[in-house]
Amino acid sequence: MSQGPMNARLIYKFFEAANMQRWNDHIRPVELTELDKQSHKMVIAYVLAKFEETEKSRNIDWTKIIEGGIFEFLHRIFLTDLKPPVFHRLQKEKGRELNEYVFRELVSEVPDIDPEFLERFKAYHSEQDESIERRVLKAAHYLATNWEFRLIYAANPTMMGIEETKRNIEMQIEDHYDLIGVQRVMLGKKSYGFIEFCGQLRYQQRWARAPRIPRTSVLGHMLMVAIMSHLCSLRINAGPQRAMNNFYTALFHDLPEVLTKDIITPVKKSVGGLEELIAEYEEQEVKDKLLPLLPATWRKDFEYLLLDPFRNRVRDRTGVTKEMPYEEINSSYNDNDSWAVDGSMLKGCDNLAAFIEANSSIKYGISSRVLRMGKQRLLESYKEMGSISDIDFYRLMQEMDEMEI
Repeated sequence: MSQGPMNARLIYKFFEAANMQRWNDHIRPVELTELDKQSHKMVIAYVLAKFEETEKSRNIDWTKIIEGGIFEFLHRIFLTDLKPPVFHRLQKEKGRELNEYVFRELVSEVPDIDPEFLERFKAYHSEQDESIERRVLKAAHYLATNWEFRLIYAANPTMMGIEETKRNIEMQIEDHYDLIGVQRVMLGKKSYGFIEFCGQLRYQQRWARAPRIPRTSVLGHMLMVAIMSHLCSLRINAGPQRAMNNFYTALFHDLPEVLTKDIITPVKKSVGGLEELIAEYEEQEVKDKLLPLLPATWRKDFEYLLLDPFRNRVRDRTGVTKEMPYEEINSSYNDNDSWAVDGSMLKGCDNLAAFIEANSSIKYGISSRVLRMGKQRLLESYKEMGSISDIDFYRLMQEMDEMEI
């Protein structure tokens, strides 16, 4: 059975960004990777787009936000060695040639890439426009860069060019002050507090008790799950609202960990009732500390996406949430009014991301009993389950295990 856009080589291509170091010609108090930056960018894009949608009554095409972010990320993976001034000058003067290089490299490294996905990727980078979705993504890019820069600025006060870098970032942000979300974030109050909360997940390492290469953060992991959820949504022909719900539920699924830290599954399941107690605590902490940072008009929708992310569900126009099997969602609720979430599919993506994290380290030669057991348990459990929401996660794990990286 073809997995369509859900392609093992393509997924690993995104994961390469966990190895890509940012600001590596500066003194850095923490490790800054491209995967984390792109994840933070998509969090910020959500905030900016929601402000435009709710306070300016603008129509936001969320598919353009999601796919635009994914396409920009994929493009950057092939060009990450270029310093920003060089990259932007080449884009301006040799943009078409640069794009052609990226297209060739992508097809060379992912020869079985879904043709429709490839064509949309090419079109996005060949047909520049000034849509609100592109402006949101561009502003989110500079705000995420500024967040990183604030971390390293104090450690590099005498570095040649540091003040020019600061001015350039500030000027790019100022160019996007027509976006109300940019104004709110730069005030440094509630909206910035939410973005800061999410940014703190860069500091929390996955598999904290196991030596591993590359080390990945909770924030980077969330984007990997979100990207895979979108590829799955394409595979099952999910409607726009359902696909948007899947992406952002996945992107925020570990956000409560900024309040509780990462509690590994074996610990949660080792004591009867502990998992439920932790879930209750997380929900209360989210309501007390996280939701107040968002405008009141967003909170109901955000809470729906954030809490209980791995449950198949729909929400009707009256706000009533119902648990629903995948088959029924597909047949009766694949529309923009039902606010469907494919929770079991997202859990598969979450576990697939964990498999990639363990498997890649083992392949790089850094292994441990924890990683080997984690990988084996995932393989065994998904072999028994079979396909979930029409996605064969076991087959994907097998393909990844057989790949050379």
